[in-house]
Amino acid sequence: MRYFVDAEFNGFGGELIAIAAVPERDEVAPFYEAVDCPMPVPWVAANVLPVLQTRQWPLAKVAQLFSDYLASDTDAVLIADWPEDIAHAASLLTNRRGGRLIARSVRFELLGTCDFASEQRSAVPHNAYYDAVALRDWVASAGAT
Repeated sequence: MRYFVDAEFNGFGGELIAIAAVPERDEVAPFYEAVDCPMPVPWVAANVLPVLQTRQWPLAKVAQLFSDYLASDTDAVLIADWPEDIAHAASLLTNRRGGRLIARSVRFELLGTCDFASEQRSAVPHNAYYDAVALRDWVASAGAT
């Protein structure tokens, strides 16, 4: 199944704050979790943390939850519009000690440069879940990928 991924992070190149994977089919539950962010950059403190709408967890717990979420899918494809979203998603599939948390294959697809703008299309901009829903809906309506 295809999952549309969005991540929020602590400034460009910064640590993961939140990640969502929204399946292309509504009958499958989405994934949305947030990571502790004790020292947010000012922009993140003002624009991302106030709209998280979920509890923050240690990174290791979010990584395990994400890997568990994808583990039963034999053909998971994670689609994103921004390279760092894919980098953070892939990083969550590791235990950060040289091991994998998921045995199955997972494919990644980075959309080409496009006019998708989550700030204009998302119900709650800078919330990874709502941004991923907006991306999924935009791809479905635009026929992208």
